[in-house]
Amino acid sequence: MRAPAAAARTERPTGAAFVRTEAGVVTLALGAIALHVLDDNYLQPQPGTSVADHLASGLVPVGILTGAALLYPRLRPGLRAALAMTFGALGLGIGFPGAYYLLHGSASGADYTGLLAIVAGVVLLASGPVTLWRSRRTGGSRRRRYVRRSLEAIVGVLAAAVIVAFVVFPISFAYGYTHVGRIGAPPDIGVPYETVTVRTSDSLDLVARYVPSANRAAVVVYPGASAVKEARMLVDNGYGVLLLDPRGQGRSEGDLVRWAGERDLAAAAAYLERRPDVDPDRIGGLGSSVGGEILLVAAAREPAFRAVVSEGAGFPLGEADLTGVERVLAAPLKLGMTAAATVFSNHGPPARIVDTIGQIAPRSVFLIYARPGMGGEDVRQPKYFAAAGEPKAIWLVPGADHTGGIDVAPAEYERRVIAFLDAALLDR
Repeated sequence: MRAPAAAARTERPTGAAFVRTEAGVVTLALGAIALHVLDDNYLQPQPGTSVADHLASGLVPVGILTGAALLYPRLRPGLRAALAMTFGALGLGIGFPGAYYLLHGSASGADYTGLLAIVAGVVLLASGPVTLWRSRRTGGSRRRRYVRRSLEAIVGVLAAAVIVAFVVFPISFAYGYTHVGRIGAPPDIGVPYETVTVRTSDSLDLVARYVPSANRAAVVVYPGASAVKEARMLVDNGYGVLLLDPRGQGRSEGDLVRWAGERDLAAAAAYLERRPDVDPDRIGGLGSSVGGEILLVAAAREPAFRAVVSEGAGFPLGEADLTGVERVLAAPLKLGMTAAATVFSNHGPPARIVDTIGQIAPRSVFLIYARPGMGGEDVRQPKYFAAAGEPKAIWLVPGADHTGGIDVAPAEYERRVIAFLDAALLDR
């Protein structure tokens, strides 16, 4: 007569009863994170995009979250706690962009379910210690219990450090890299301009501000909003200027995919080629930081750029110059970050700058950097310069911060940049 009773006790609860169980709470929290992923990719995608543009960024995370929910009840308590806290930390990272935009007064669309993902992440983080406490061993002497728990705590801390370093950090960073961009209205450049639309090869409408050329030459400033001083300097010297809002930022359509910036820049150059005030053989580009990195790769493939000024280009996402033990330890971190960014952006990484910059020649390249700057620019810039073909120039700005050349040495910055562009675009 005991068998039926035992069977009843081992029956898995359903419905409302399941929600009150440990597995039920974790499943609901994982489901809330999955809901945000679905909302961001399929229910409220960015303007100009469709479901087909988000196959990897939607299906891969939801598949992993579903697998975690199914696996959870089958794990031992320690592994259940580790799984819950890992996905809890990831939930915070995935929900962060929503909180960021809300705090800056520009939340919209799926940003609100991002807040739900944050709540779910907190629940998962809290469930881990609860699971460990409930499953603790109570047998044996007090001394043995304390020794065992101390050892378990040490192992747990080490495991947590590894998970944070090689799982949580690269995935969360990659998510932010593909979801957090410029907010607010673009700064005023102080001169009259036209608001224009630039159409990309993948059918996105990018918004840009254009100041007509007075010397038949024009320069794409990328990304536009962060280089207003440089744009004004170019205008003051007669150059036409196209300040481009990259895809997914400002008023431009599309997802925030920095790796797809080559398409943005190619479309910008094609727009300038059609301008009646611009000679198609007198088009240049000026990029800062990540924009400077993307500009170098784009110019290698886009012959319309006759001259390129790149400031602050360092290590693109997932790259680093390391040796020995550092290389071994960083390899999984770089691999995880690159893989996560590929999934979240639905776009592969661009070509390595050091491998492609030589293709810009015989068109002109001017590299500007700071020391130490940011993102390894002081290490990479000399390597980029060595790999570039002629004509080329490089300038280490004394005392400058990252992309701060025009701030610490405005007269010298203007003299060098304008002289370079004049030689490349006007003296033809």
